[in-house]
Amino acid sequence: MTNKNKLIHMGFSNNYQLVVKFFKNNIVDVDNKILFKKIFKDYKPEIIVDYNKKPIGELKIKVRFNKTLSEERKILEKNTNPYSENIIIIFIDSVSRVYSIRSLKKTLKFIEQFMLYRGSYNKKFPEENFHSFQFFKYHSFNHFTRYNYPEIYYGKVDGKFERNIKFLKKNGYVTCYINDMCYREPTNTGHNMTKNEISDHEYLICDTNANKVYSSSKRCLYNKITAYYAFEYGKQFWEKYNLNRKYLSINLEDGHEGTLEVLKYTDSIIYKFLNNLYDKNLLKSTSLFLVSDHGTQCPSVYHLNKFYRIERYLPMFYLICNDRKNLSYNEQYSNIYNNQQILITGYDIYNTLANLVFGDKYSLIRNKTEENETPKSKFGLSLFNKINSKKRTPKNYQNMTKKICII
Repeated sequence: MTNKNKLIHMGFSNNYQLVVKFFKNNIVDVDNKILFKKIFKDYKPEIIVDYNKKPIGELKIKVRFNKTLSEERKILEKNTNPYSENIIIIFIDSVSRVYSIRSLKKTLKFIEQFMLYRGSYNKKFPEENFHSFQFFKYHSFNHFTRYNYPEIYYGKVDGKFERNIKFLKKNGYVTCYINDMCYREPTNTGHNMTKNEISDHEYLICDTNANKVYSSSKRCLYNKITAYYAFEYGKQFWEKYNLNRKYLSINLEDGHEGTLEVLKYTDSIIYKFLNNLYDKNLLKSTSLFLVSDHGTQCPSVYHLNKFYRIERYLPMFYLICNDRKNLSYNEQYSNIYNNQQILITGYDIYNTLANLVFGDKYSLIRNKTEENETPKSKFGLSLFNKINSKKRTPKNYQNMTKKICII
């Protein structure tokens, strides 16, 4: 997969060495059939390109189950009682709520089947009661990933950062991170990655044969949509650790282009991934976040449209929760239902995730400070709490009120 004549974008300097190490240890390419079989047998890489499949090769994925890791996390599970045993975050950069409605029709149809006020029971598995929500006033602070993505994953945008991976592992979750680019973050957060913050399983698309990330054409790799590999890896991870508590984060850049067309090709892939897990009852006790950091903003003719100035501050955010644990109480359900019409930001998403992981203990966690890093942001609230709309006045969101009405 490497080519000395091509430049592999390794992300920012603070991630470079870790990405290179990951690349060398996990990705292998070969055009010799005998050597191909030997590599799979002896080294067991999770990702391999088989150039015996002419004319362009074939990328094969085989996620390896780590029994020791599985058993270690099960021990940690015993001392914790989360609201959600499993969590999936599908993050798509630069997608407004309106853009998602235009381009993710099948995916949203899957989510909408659970939007009845009291939830919608799974006909195949009656014990599973799912609720889904859409947040109409979810806002970005501006149209740059740098100041919105960290809110969701770090709970802050400046200072010392600590990824949520760390507290997920401590609570018994087997973690998996997937990015359709060759680095772990879609923005330079100035964060120095530590060993403990690297996910247990990772898949970064570090292949120079892939289309440029911001191209206005299909994001293809070996004759398949790039997102196919991301969700194939995610599906295998989810199935291999079916008996474990799991966290899966899939980051996509398909919405980050000017034609507003490319994301449509990813819709069926996301839908099939979710529907497959649902039909197999693999979404039990699972919370799903479908979220973006900011709305549509890539340069194009669309910039001439007045609605562009509105959309770039209105990203999408949909949430599915399971009633077996996290929505068992009427108060919690009532709060999150009402918060659909409250002004919220990425800080609230960060706190909601922490609330799902820590359950009732979340209320005992202190807010984050520079000296004491804890999985709770002082800048937002969990959506399971009652949010006072009167306290969320326009003066707190000056960057947005110049363009939109939030009342």
